[in-house]
Amino acid sequence: MRIAIEGCGHGALDKIYEAIQFAERTQGIKVDLLICCGDFQAPRNKFDLQCMAVPAKYRSMGDFYSYYKGEKVAPILTVFIHGNHEAGNHLQELYAGGWVAPNIYFMGYSNVLRFGGLRIGGLGGIFSEKYYHRGYFEKAPYDGESLRSVYYVREYEVWKLKHFKSKIDLFFSHDWPLGIYHTQCDLQGLIRRKPFFEQEIKSNTLGSLANQEILRALKPVYWFSAHLHVKFAAIVDHSSDGSGSQTTKFLALDKCLPRRDYLQILEFPDAPESEKKLSYDPEWLAILKESLKFYSASRNPCVHPVELDISAALQSVLEYERASPDGLAVPANFEMTVPAFPDDVNPASILGPLQNPQTQRLLAMLGVDISQRLQLPATIRSGASTGSAIAHNPEEIDLNDVEEDEIPSAMQPSSLSTNPEEIDLDDV
Repeated sequence: MRIAIEGCGHGALDKIYEAIQFAERTQGIKVDLLICCGDFQAPRNKFDLQCMAVPAKYRSMGDFYSYYKGEKVAPILTVFIHGNHEAGNHLQELYAGGWVAPNIYFMGYSNVLRFGGLRIGGLGGIFSEKYYHRGYFEKAPYDGESLRSVYYVREYEVWKLKHFKSKIDLFFSHDWPLGIYHTQCDLQGLIRRKPFFEQEIKSNTLGSLANQEILRALKPVYWFSAHLHVKFAAIVDHSSDGSGSQTTKFLALDKCLPRRDYLQILEFPDAPESEKKLSYDPEWLAILKESLKFYSASRNPCVHPVELDISAALQSVLEYERASPDGLAVPANFEMTVPAFPDDVNPASILGPLQNPQTQRLLAMLGVDISQRLQLPATIRSGASTGSAIAHNPEEIDLNDVEEDEIPSAMQPSSLSTNPEEIDLDDV
């Protein structure tokens, strides 16, 4: 069984699939699954495009809308997490995960799924201390702050993942875990390729504190990341925390460009074809069921207990699995919820967070009703032009909502890195 790992997608789906198909033809192999580590970019129309935090000159519909509207079908089962350049309104609909197009699955803000006998976990977004303890207050049409805060990871997701006790085989994130370059790796080689990282490496501020916590807690066999646009490998030894000889193999990949290391194909023990499909993990569904009681749709934090008792929820999920003809297989229930490019969308009809029918069916399956915690889908502000997803000039992207002097140096988001290859939101 072969799984392809891809770094930052940046909307280049056609090229990514072409590269994998070329490898299949020339090497005589078959890739069973593609994992994309963020900046996937899934705008369905121009409204979604305005919900993506990128300068105007980088705003491009890319390839995704063709897959969304059915003109193309993904030739390989694809899963992805979100990065910091995404159509946030689209992905908010699928907070707990769901199909964005046939054969293309968004993992949600955090998740653990099963495929081919493997457990695959993911955590999207990048880190900012300013928003780490906030709730999910963002609603499209976005203002200058929420256009970017929507992609910052919340402590709530880390808390959920830290309750997962079973072995995770593969984990993927957008940003790197903080301090990953202080493990067994070619550090000098990284600095030669990216000399502008050196100061942040010395001060140990490059990477995500949230991802570091997850790495230490879950100790997956493999961890894949993107974001910093360079291929980099490391081995993390967990023996110092009493985990015996357990290690995590870390691999970061580049963005999809010619002559860049953006794709890696790995081989795993084979599995029956019947198992090469996405399935929910019962332990994760139990965590999701119990944790949603503490979901916050406001700026207020998701106030939750330290420990989460999932025993009753897990028993309920296992009973459902035994009774269901398809077990916990993720249903192929994609449906278009808004028009696709080049058609226009009426902003008054946009769906709010967790309002996608797939999300609603998943919550119903779990017996969860959080409608009282959610606000109604947003409507366009009076006088705003149709098709704009932010309530002011979309060309004027302001980063002043994140004050670096408010953030301890060890917790500053690596999105503030001096990496010249990262899209600069000041460059408008």
